[in-house]
Amino acid sequence: MNLSDLLAAYPDLGPWYTAFARFLFPLLAGAILWRAVRSLLRIPHTPESWGQLSLPNGTSIPLTHWENILGRSRSADVCLGYPSVSRQHAALCRGEDEQWTLYDLGSKGGVLLNGEKVEGSASIQLGDTIQLGGVPLIFLPQTVAEREELEEKRRAERPAAMWPSFLWLTVFQLLACTQLMIATGDSLVIPLAFLGLTGVMWLYAVALRLARCVGFEMETIAFFLSTLSLSVTASSAPGSLFKQLLAIILGLILFLTLGLFLRDLGRVQRNRWTMAALAIGLLAVTLVLGNRKYGAVNWISLGPLSLQPSELAKICYIFAGAATLERLFHRRNLTLFIVLTGLCIGFLGLMSDFGTASIFFVTFLVIAYLRSGDFATLSLICGGAVFGAGILLKFKPYILSRFASWGHAWENASTGGYQQTRTMSAAASGGLLGMGGGEGWLHRVPAADTDLVFGMLCEEWGLLIALLAVGSIVTLAFFTVRACRVGRSSFYTIAACAAGSLLVFQTSLNVFGSVDLLPLTGVTFPFVSNGGSAMMSAWGLLAFLKATDTREHASFAIRRQKLRSTPPD
Repeated sequence: MNLSDLLAAYPDLGPWYTAFARFLFPLLAGAILWRAVRSLLRIPHTPESWGQLSLPNGTSIPLTHWENILGRSRSADVCLGYPSVSRQHAALCRGEDEQWTLYDLGSKGGVLLNGEKVEGSASIQLGDTIQLGGVPLIFLPQTVAEREELEEKRRAERPAAMWPSFLWLTVFQLLACTQLMIATGDSLVIPLAFLGLTGVMWLYAVALRLARCVGFEMETIAFFLSTLSLSVTASSAPGSLFKQLLAIILGLILFLTLGLFLRDLGRVQRNRWTMAALAIGLLAVTLVLGNRKYGAVNWISLGPLSLQPSELAKICYIFAGAATLERLFHRRNLTLFIVLTGLCIGFLGLMSDFGTASIFFVTFLVIAYLRSGDFATLSLICGGAVFGAGILLKFKPYILSRFASWGHAWENASTGGYQQTRTMSAAASGGLLGMGGGEGWLHRVPAADTDLVFGMLCEEWGLLIALLAVGSIVTLAFFTVRACRVGRSSFYTIAACAAGSLLVFQTSLNVFGSVDLLPLTGVTFPFVSNGGSAMMSAWGLLAFLKATDTREHASFAIRRQKLRSTPPD
């Protein structure tokens, strides 16, 4: 007897199951996310130490990054409270070959290495003496006792095991699959898609565990959100389930590939401008060959498949925009990055994809501030952006009409506010627990499973699960901020902060736009919205966040190297 026959024989079984599952789903979602969120936010992240600088008074300051600013500023990695030292006097950077380089950052007092003036940069060895503004510092390794104490602390920060969360997530997927089959019909497409996702999830966990990696909190969150994406797709477009599953698999492959690529910082530096060219190329090709959809030219059709290149351009843009410390102080590099940003936003403006353009601009502000720390320059840039937007509206006034219903959706319920009013009505009807997967009606509204997906989550799965989905994205951003404090390289720090900011801002545009608190800009909810390009982009951005995780055996993305504990002969 199949499911259809069972439901026909017992007509009350379906409603009873839905009523029971509605209460169970939020509990399962909480159990799935509790261990992951708790582990990400509570582990203290003891900084690594790659050496130390001995001060004239006999104390030592550890070098906790591959790239360290030495200066009088409180924000310097090595803060030296001497009036003769400049605020940002010098930089001490460790290369992939484990060799260190000393850079003069245009200091007034100059930099001496073993009594010789440093012109630009110079190689430095353990035991060498550095003088900053007349203040002598000795570059020393860690002692054996210090290294053992640090390693013991780091071993105590072992991430929580994710097996319980994976087990609860498997139960969630099984119950969600059953619920959707009851609501939408007895079809093999839904169970096969969910079985595929469950299999991929466990295959990933087992493979990484056999490689002695631990700490799958980020992946647990991503798989949970991807499960919601399959659920939304099953309600709105069952025929696209296998495409969405394929997108999840391709996204996971992109996540692993990019993570492995990021292991070699030298390789990253060599390919930064290749990625910049790829970002421009993707947007330029879309402008020429793209199809107009929902008012924007942002899709390319490849036979039965469609691709949104701007989603992949986000990864390339962040990759190109992040920089290592020794490159941050060359104004030419920042100027080229501004040119890259102008080209990307310009192409997006010509494509009328203003939601993605705003995401690029906010990401630019994050990267530019982390690269320069100059509020005045960023203020001028923001002013120029506002002026440029005003000029654009002057020559293309029809753009303004797209935002005319913002804040007045109910007054224009049959015209400009049609989507928002339906979304808010559906979300309200879902309540805290939802109507049940596949039991809603919002999926009949255009873009319900993409731009308005927050409303679908509220309607079918309840406000509690919808808020947990939003909280998952926010948790990833909070973890990034904490992890970046002990980040090894400025590249990983800048890239992760940019990716985390992008995910949060994009989520905000999607959620607040669907309920009329912000203009509806047509951007997706990361990991949740139906769409292959968006799913792959979200997994790719997650690789930047994963690269900041320096806990013992928790990150496959960064090569583990240790500074020698004794000076070379």
